[in-house]
Amino acid sequence: MSYNGGAVMAMRGKECVAIASDRRFGIQAQLVTTDFQKLFPMGERLFIGLAGLATDVQTVSQRLKFRLNLYELKEGRQIKPKTFMSMVSNLLYERRPHFKHFCFDVK
Repeated sequence: MSYNGGAVMAMRGKECVAIASDRRFGIQAQLVTTDFQKLFPMGERLFIGLAGLATDVQTVSQRLKFRLNLYELKEGRQIKPKTFMSMVSNLLYERRPHFKHFCFDVK
């Protein structure tokens, strides 16, 4: 539980958005790799950035992609951003208080 990922940030403009992250993966001064993925495409125009414990980042991104695919199959349309935000919140809080995910989202 020591390998935590660095930073993700997002900005919103009048008709645009930007999301950025570092690619570092390691513990304190020890560097494991410089190509760790923290930004995940969830749709054509929908992205999420996750930082925190590396295993939880990967687990949360995979579960979100699975739920997103299931939603699109059931509904026959792409998910709206507000609905996706609810999906993320539900996923992050469903394991509380005992086994919460140690990752933080930027959506």
